[in-house]
Amino acid sequence: MSLTASGCVVVHGEREVLPSATRAEAAKALEQFTSAYNAADKAYDTSLDADHTTGALAAIDSARLKAGRANHPDGNPSHTPLELTDAEFTIPKKAGWPRWFVADAKGNKGGDTRWLLVFTRHGMEETWQAAYLTLVAPGKVPEFKTDADGWAEAVPANATDVAAPPGDLSKDYTVYLKDGGQTFADGAHTSTWRELRQKRSKRPGLVTQYIDEPLANGDYAPLALRTKDGGAAVFFSTRHYEKQTAAQGVSVPTPNEDVLALTDGEIKQSLTMEFVSNQIALDPADGPVSVLGRVQGLTSAKGE
Repeated sequence: MSLTASGCVVVHGEREVLPSATRAEAAKALEQFTSAYNAADKAYDTSLDADHTTGALAAIDSARLKAGRANHPDGNPSHTPLELTDAEFTIPKKAGWPRWFVADAKGNKGGDTRWLLVFTRHGMEETWQAAYLTLVAPGKVPEFKTDADGWAEAVPANATDVAAPPGDLSKDYTVYLKDGGQTFADGAHTSTWRELRQKRSKRPGLVTQYIDEPLANGDYAPLALRTKDGGAAVFFSTRHYEKQTAAQGVSVPTPNEDVLALTDGEIKQSLTMEFVSNQIALDPADGPVSVLGRVQGLTSAKGE
């Protein structure tokens, strides 16, 4: 992969700037994802939607289904089909692979939030796969810049005309969660989350430690779209570890059945949980970055 002087990504010699998908293809991809997601959720079978998810969403979804299958071998007793309506598609015009687009839809779960899904593929013959899923309040969905034909603009990972290069946000976020700083604006997924973790780390008889790691390669790579105000809306991933260690004579709080289903080893004095999280952030031309939405899921755990 290399960059041309114009900033367009060139992969396998492909230089032509084209829409990543037609609107009909995008609508079909969303329909196929929803159908596969519902089949997998009903049966608690990861194989039924594995071809339609990737990256952070695949890590979160497959672990959820694995836990569900362990506890309910006959399928999901509380399955309610996901319905995504009022869908809008933002499709960037770009060169090279991966091609990708954003679907913004109203879901029948999650209250009145909008479901933002990012679909990617690496070749014409590949199936469109959902890599990111975030939930955003209706009035907080970014306004994307589009040209006269309605196509959006992809922002390069190394862009310097925004507050933080999109490719650095995963690392920047993990640094912020540990040390604080001015990169991110206060909010539920930034300052409030840091305060909550600090409180949890000081419970009597129980020490909780947090380690945060960036996830920015391969199908976890950040993807960004230009917004009308000149900034960027960035989808990015992170990995988080939470280790609970009990003092002598004190027990680690008993986790729920889904956590236990993903736990290796016996929980004696400690429990380490691994999570994958995906976020959408508003990265302005100037000023702090705002994290608009975040979906996190447990992917594994270890008892000691």
